[in-house]
Amino acid sequence: MSFTKKDRNVQSKSGKTFPEMSSSSLGEVLALALKKEFGAVASSVKTVARLTNSNERAVRNWFDGKNSPSADNLVVLLRHSDQVLAVVLELADRRDLVVAVGLSSLRAQLVDVVAAIDKTHPD
Repeated sequence: MSFTKKDRNVQSKSGKTFPEMSSSSLGEVLALALKKEFGAVASSVKTVARLTNSNERAVRNWFDGKNSPSADNLVVLLRHSDQVLAVVLELADRRDLVVAVGLSSLRAQLVDVVAAIDKTHPD
């Protein structure tokens, strides 16, 4: 079986760009968010691959900014990563929701700090 000349390219050459993020592609912006949230180590790729039930090579390409996750995988990442959620909201020009996400994250951190203080200094 031979492929026709009209077959779809595996990856576009230019990619989609977003004016607010200068000339960065969606893949590059998501790569920065993933690295910030999960770290830039090999175990991070494995963690994200496990979360999204994706191939590690595909996830490594997300971390490198070569490719973007599919819509299904992006939704899973949005569930598990405040950084990815913030970037997507920023790209969608929904800065008001970025603030709300930040407040929710800050509240969770404060609850953890209060629990740690109560654990070390019981009344």
